[in-house]
Amino acid sequence: MASDKDLIECAVQASKRAYAPYSRFHVGAALEVESGEVISGCNVENASFGLTNCAERTAIFSAVAQGYRTFRRMALFVDHNDFFFPCGACRQVLLEMAPDMEILVVKGDRSVARVVVRDMLPSPFSPKQLSGR
Repeated sequence: MASDKDLIECAVQASKRAYAPYSRFHVGAALEVESGEVISGCNVENASFGLTNCAERTAIFSAVAQGYRTFRRMALFVDHNDFFFPCGACRQVLLEMAPDMEILVVKGDRSVARVVVRDMLPSPFSPKQLSGR
């Protein structure tokens, strides 16, 4: 299992790989999977803004593509003076994949806010609703 410091450093390094020519807002995510391996992700922007992918979803989608389905925790880093929590789309994806996962939200000075995914999105759309026709 990665230490908080190591997980945060992976997120910091991932933020340096972000493709953010429009917002110049570089976000890095580091997702620890069940085996202890860390899968990183960064935001990838597109001139057609709706096609932009956030760091959190990049990390989750990469992990799923590699066969992982159980996630321990995630560090999310933005080099800024404020805490930036996941957007609504990321919250929905994170909730379906890992509702009880802890997220370490890290700002530029490396201070950390901790939150559980489930607490960020009340009344989510869920797979249960798909079967309730």
